[in-house]
Amino acid sequence: MFLTSDPHFGHANIIRYCDRPYVDSDEMDAALAANWNRVVSASDDVLILGDLTMTWSVSRLAAFLAELNGSITIVPGNHDVFWPGRIKAGGRTAASVQEAVETLAATGVTVDADPAPLDIAGELAALHHFPYRGDSGDHDDRYIEHRPVDTGGWLIHGHVHEQWRQRGRMINVGVDAWSQAPVHLDTIADLIKAGPNDLAPLPQRG
Repeated sequence: MFLTSDPHFGHANIIRYCDRPYVDSDEMDAALAANWNRVVSASDDVLILGDLTMTWSVSRLAAFLAELNGSITIVPGNHDVFWPGRIKAGGRTAASVQEAVETLAATGVTVDADPAPLDIAGELAALHHFPYRGDSGDHDDRYIEHRPVDTGGWLIHGHVHEQWRQRGRMINVGVDAWSQAPVHLDTIADLIKAGPNDLAPLPQRG
């Protein structure tokens, strides 16, 4: 299994926001796909913890994901049109969110808004787009009502981009923390075995 988050396919401004090593979104999307297919095989499972795209239609996203290796499950993030939080915010209807989920399902991609914790290195680790605390860029903590509750366990998440790779019991699997590629579950297990820590992102790589 591999985990990743926050690719922001098609989002040109994310290159500047997160200092990604690309000249434009076309180059970024091609590199992210190549990095993915370099480490993920057709028989692997991949869990994406949200924020796949801000600009593409669901049908375009589905077509792009079909070119990536592995069996894909998405835990939606706040920028995804199929994020249930968009219903509460008034930006989407329940029917439109369900239609997006069904469009992805037709191409073999699963959307799971409430995934069960994973047993990693003997610890139950929650899976969520948001961290317990902290945010991307200079933002104060947003979406408080949608965040997981910290009960003392490990959390695998995205959302914070290049802010950290690990902070305490929170492990960020965003592409900006892992050299623009998915991270293997064994690598996450090694971090959990080592205990709470503060780790900076790995160097960016196109």
